[in-house]
Amino acid sequence: MHIEPGVVTGAKLVLSYATGISAGGVALKLAVETVREQGITSFAARTLATTVLVFTFFEILPHFPVGVSEVHFILGSTLFLLFGAAPAAFGLAFGLLLQGVFFEPADIPQYGMNVTTLLVPLFAIQAIATRIISRNTAYVDLKYRQALALSTTYQAGVIAWVAFWALYGSGFAMSNLANIATFAASYALVIVIEPLADLAVLALAKSLRGVTAPGLVTPRLHNAA
Repeated sequence: MHIEPGVVTGAKLVLSYATGISAGGVALKLAVETVREQGITSFAARTLATTVLVFTFFEILPHFPVGVSEVHFILGSTLFLLFGAAPAAFGLAFGLLLQGVFFEPADIPQYGMNVTTLLVPLFAIQAIATRIISRNTAYVDLKYRQALALSTTYQAGVIAWVAFWALYGSGFAMSNLANIATFAASYALVIVIEPLADLAVLALAKSLRGVTAPGLVTPRLHNAA
């Protein structure tokens, strides 16, 4: 999870439920489009894969409480490039929910704001990808600057939402501002590492072109649009 318990409490949680439902609505719309274009079996398989990966990322990869939240290696742009926006969105939502149910039940009240924090930046990188990646380019052929742009967009979105929730819940006290700044600065490491992870995963995927079972990855991974 991201936002720590106690940062947003009481009636203010209602906004987080509203934003979480809205993000879920966008994810559902993307899922309907994906199922229509690529079939429900492919969507279900990719959603299962992303759910398992997200749960693994949250529980096994290093994560540190810093300021108002935790620093995680979420690998949101990697999930997007491998599996597509809709499976990545559902995987992030389900993986986050499983973590809360089985390991951090005290974080369940924060689920709405945490799922918003994870999904809205994902939708942003989907929009950015259409602008910076040519329709003639498969994702396995991305350049570092393109991977950096996607990862930076995702991480900046996470930081912005964490800052919003912290300010919304706890105000503009100097201690709160300092905690937000500390959290944001700590994410610099993530912004450096994740584009490299993206390229490493894409290089592996490129070497497996023709080997990967159809439907288990987004068609755009190996093929131009």
